[in-house]
Amino acid sequence: MYKEPDIYGLVGYPLGHSYSQHFFSEKFEREGINARYENFEIPQISDIVEIIAIPGLKGFNVTIPYKQAIIPYLDRISPLARKANAVNVVKVLDMPDGTRVLEGHNTDCGGFLYDIKPLLTPQHRKALILGTGGAAHAICTALEEIGISSIRVSRNSNTDSVRYSDLSEQTMQEHKLIVQCTPLGMYPDIHSYPPVPYGAIGHGHICYDLVYNPDPTQFMARCAAQGATVRGGIGMLHQQAILAWEIWNDNSHNISSK
Repeated sequence: MYKEPDIYGLVGYPLGHSYSQHFFSEKFEREGINARYENFEIPQISDIVEIIAIPGLKGFNVTIPYKQAIIPYLDRISPLARKANAVNVVKVLDMPDGTRVLEGHNTDCGGFLYDIKPLLTPQHRKALILGTGGAAHAICTALEEIGISSIRVSRNSNTDSVRYSDLSEQTMQEHKLIVQCTPLGMYPDIHSYPPVPYGAIGHGHICYDLVYNPDPTQFMARCAAQGATVRGGIGMLHQQAILAWEIWNDNSHNISSK
């Protein structure tokens, strides 16, 4: 007897850079899962109400620029997502009374730690986080979990960040881990890169770019030219997707109301 496939997807804008649909579609076909994964490209977060009303929707990922903007639309949020102030996974629960409950989770933290930990040495105890959006919040939270302090960097200084123009050679030398959390360099704008003092980057640095399309990015290429160890975000993408699937399909991940 035919059963309609479960629906999963990705919410963000734009989505031309994303590999998530390919990753999950391949997984569903390989494992014989009756589901499909769609890209929900919405120009404003208020359009999410149309997405969450789709019959058969079981969950969706959230990407730029909505990892924080999605939070007011959720009924529940995990402690980790609350701490990171960012959600990249939403679990959709259809309740017996016919209502639909949305749970917010964060798998960026776990995905990043899984990918970065093998590279870390005792000298990597301080990090520069490029960007101040939802992804940057998640990375700061993840690093805090393993005892690494961080400074956020943005174009404009505020209470929780410094400006790119404030980065001295000494600051660069003291912070041997640099994590690029902005969309700079992401397809199709592949020639852009953050304005850090690349001349102060050297062999002891690890420079990680959350962007995974293209690979390498301009940021990665410029850091590698200085002798740094570089890594793109494809490993983090795969691991956070695996963690998202576990959340969508494991009732033990259900959380209480926010």
